[in-house]
Amino acid sequence: MDRSEIREEVLDILKDIAPDEDLSDLKDEQSFREQMELDSMDFLDIVMELRKRHRIQIPEDDYVNLASMNSTVEYLEPHMSDIERV
Repeated sequence: MDRSEIREEVLDILKDIAPDEDLSDLKDEQSFREQMELDSMDFLDIVMELRKRHRIQIPEDDYVNLASMNSTVEYLEPHMSDIERV
C-alpha cells in the first residue's frame, strides 16, 4: 500500500469506529482526539482493527505514533508496504 491507500484505510477504520463523525474536514496534521470525540477504547479499537484487517502488531509504546493522520500513515507505511488493498 502506498501513503494514499493507507490514509484511505485509516479513514475507513475511523468511519467504522465513529460512524457519527464528519471526517470530510479531518486535518492530517492535527490530533485525532482534538478533532473527534474518541476515547481510549475507541483508540484501542483502531489498533485492534489494524491487527484484524492486516495482522499488524502495534506495541503499546508505539501508540503515540498514531496520534494524527500524518503520524499514523508515516508509522504504518513500512508495515503496510507489502500489503495490497482489496
